[in-house]
Amino acid sequence: MTPSPNGPTGPGGPDVPVVTFDDVRDAARLLAGVAHRTPVLRSRTLDALVGAEVHLKCENFQRVGAFKFRGAYNALSRLSEQQLARGVAAYSSGNHAQAVALAARELGSRAVIVMPEDAPASKVDATAGYGAEIVRYDRYTGDRNAVCRQLAEERGLTLIPPYDHPHVIAGQGTAALELIEETGPLDALLAPVGGGGLMAGSALAATALAPGIRMIGVEPEAGDDTRRSLAAGHPVTIPVPRTIADGQAVESPGELTFAVNRRLLDSVVLVSDDEIRAAMKLAFERLKIVTEPSGASALAALLAGRIEPLPPRVGVIISGGNVGVERFLELLG
Repeated sequence: MTPSPNGPTGPGGPDVPVVTFDDVRDAARLLAGVAHRTPVLRSRTLDALVGAEVHLKCENFQRVGAFKFRGAYNALSRLSEQQLARGVAAYSSGNHAQAVALAARELGSRAVIVMPEDAPASKVDATAGYGAEIVRYDRYTGDRNAVCRQLAEERGLTLIPPYDHPHVIAGQGTAALELIEETGPLDALLAPVGGGGLMAGSALAATALAPGIRMIGVEPEAGDDTRRSLAAGHPVTIPVPRTIADGQAVESPGELTFAVNRRLLDSVVLVSDDEIRAAMKLAFERLKIVTEPSGASALAALLAGRIEPLPPRVGVIISGGNVGVERFLELLG
């Protein structure tokens, strides 16, 4: 990590670290043998439906069921013995919560996680199952960042944010690194965008390995904070989105993630909740994989014809599969 070259008027000012492709490679070395090298799935049916060669990076098979383990473990493993002994804090609707909880357990630490009251029960149960203490808040009236920061200060915990952290971003980028190492250069890469950590890390890796690749972010229609921010040229805050894609229900992109995505993203496209449901259904019925709503949003954009013009070889990150049986049936019923 190096200081920002943007100076006081650049994104984040002079003290904000710049995350590089070298950081992603370093994270990959650290995660080797700890995180799963998830499979890349191909489907002739999918190729025929969209008219392109599609490569699905299936992070639903990652530890904790989502890409978030990559960034959480990369960040926690770099803490000092004293920091690990005191413990860590995080806020999340579910996947980062589980990732931090498991990483803390693996590293002999403890985790306190701030989760919204309406977080999916399966994600809450899994987070508790990894040994974390859970503190609840109302996502529509409360400030999760403020709640978590106060907890961290009171208890002497190290805060591990879900996306706006250099080691988290670098860790998430290892998903795209693995994908392109396996497939070779791609013409475009689609990834869901919430706070922007997965897309920022993926863009750092993909543009280094495949110069000229189109980086396309996908957001739910109700949560288009990154699209608006890119258009405005600075981070924009929106009301808390109401969407089935709970992992993408954020109000504003991160400072670090926006700095990377502003530079490397080609576009951001939007998908409706119904289009996400259709992608989840196709993934289950034809590809035989379970995806959560956020995990299926990039696939939804491809199926809905949002990518124009559509290039010959496309990568899609299926970011997670954490959805309980009852919720899955409710969404697709």
